[in-house]
Amino acid sequence: MKVIATTRKAQGTSASRRLRRADKLPGIVYGGHEPATPIELEHNPIFYALRKEKFHASILTMELDGKEELVVLRAFQMHPYKPQVMHIDFQRIAADEKVTMRVPLHFSGAEESPAVKVDKAIISHTVSYVEVQCLPRELPEFIAVDLSKMESGMTLHSKELAVPAGVEVVTDVVVASVIAPVEEEVTVAEGEEAAEAPAAAEAK
Repeated sequence: MKVIATTRKAQGTSASRRLRRADKLPGIVYGGHEPATPIELEHNPIFYALRKEKFHASILTMELDGKEELVVLRAFQMHPYKPQVMHIDFQRIAADEKVTMRVPLHFSGAEESPAVKVDKAIISHTVSYVEVQCLPRELPEFIAVDLSKMESGMTLHSKELAVPAGVEVVTDVVVASVIAPVEEEVTVAEGEEAAEAPAAAEAK
């Protein structure tokens, strides 16, 4: 995915306001062996890109003043109530250096698991992404999580996930767990008990 930006000459709160009124987005790109660079981008392409899962977990190509470099999205700020991105941060990366990134999880197979089919339990997804470390070219778009083998009482940890070669899961967290079904107790309402008492007396 490609991001087109230009170096932002004017800085400060007033300058950022003027940019936003012109449908521009202020931001910054930092890291690598170069100083942090204030940038400006077209607002709408970034606004719609942020809606895509891939934009948050991919190595991006930034064309800055006509020169291309690899970056990743690190942070962004939204307006409290308007559909507007206020600021965005990117980090430079090198093709031969490992990066640490959040990668989304795609769950499947829960309905086929013994926990759901046999025991009528529920499989809870406790996280929607995990942090991984790898070279930029090895970064997966997502990690598939197969829940079809889950049984009652089981929990699935991130370190147990099947990940591509060269990819390492950084932290060990619970990814999914089986929640046992709650048995509902059938109680007789007080009014029904009162009605049943005379009927029982008459029967005698």
